[in-house]
Amino acid sequence: MTHYPQSILKLIKHVARLPGIGEKTAERLSMHMLHAPRREVEQLAAAMLEMRNSVRLCCRCFGLSDDECCHICASAQRIDGILCVVEQPADMVAIEKSGAFKGRYHILQGVLSPIDGIGPDNLRIKELGQRIQTEQIAEIILATGTSVEGEATADYLAKRFKPLGLCISRIASGVPMGGDLKYVDQVTLKRAIDTRHRFT
Repeated sequence: MTHYPQSILKLIKHVARLPGIGEKTAERLSMHMLHAPRREVEQLAAAMLEMRNSVRLCCRCFGLSDDECCHICASAQRIDGILCVVEQPADMVAIEKSGAFKGRYHILQGVLSPIDGIGPDNLRIKELGQRIQTEQIAEIILATGTSVEGEATADYLAKRFKPLGLCISRIASGVPMGGDLKYVDQVTLKRAIDTRHRFT
C-alpha cells in the first residue's frame, strides 16, 4: 500500500471511511477511478457535491428532498388521512419499494433512547401532533423498527395520540425482532403493512 503515490493513498483513506468499505475495497475502487474515463470521475464528483448541496428535509414529512416539499407529499395521487410513521428516511424508502402503502409518511428522525439522551423533544413528535390536527388524519401506522427503542417509541406514540380518537395501528409480525427496516425484503415488508394490528 505504501508504494502508491500520496494522492492515491489519500483517496484510499477517504473511501475506506465509508460504511461497509474496508481498505481492500477502498483500494479497488480507487484504482477503478484512476483508470476510468475522466468524464466518469467528474460526473461522480459532481453528483456527490450536488447531492450534498441540494438535499434537505421535506418541510412536511421530514423525508429527504431536493425541493422544499418531497415528491410524495406533493403528489395528488397519495391517500390523505393516513400517515405511516417511521424512524428514518431509509425506512420510508424501504416501505415504498414494497408497494404496500399509498398514504403519506412522517419521519421521526430517530427513536426514543433515554440512555442516549434522546427524548420526545428530540424527535419530530410535536410536528406529528400538528399534522394529525391540521391534515385531519384518521389513522397512523406505527412502523418503527422492532428494536427495544423502536417498540418503546411505538408504545409512547400510541399512548400519546390515543385520546385523539384516531385509529392507531402497528406493523404486524414478519419483521424480525431487532431488525432494521431498510434491510428487510419487500415481500416481508408488504405482509407487515397489510397485516398491521390496532393498539388496544
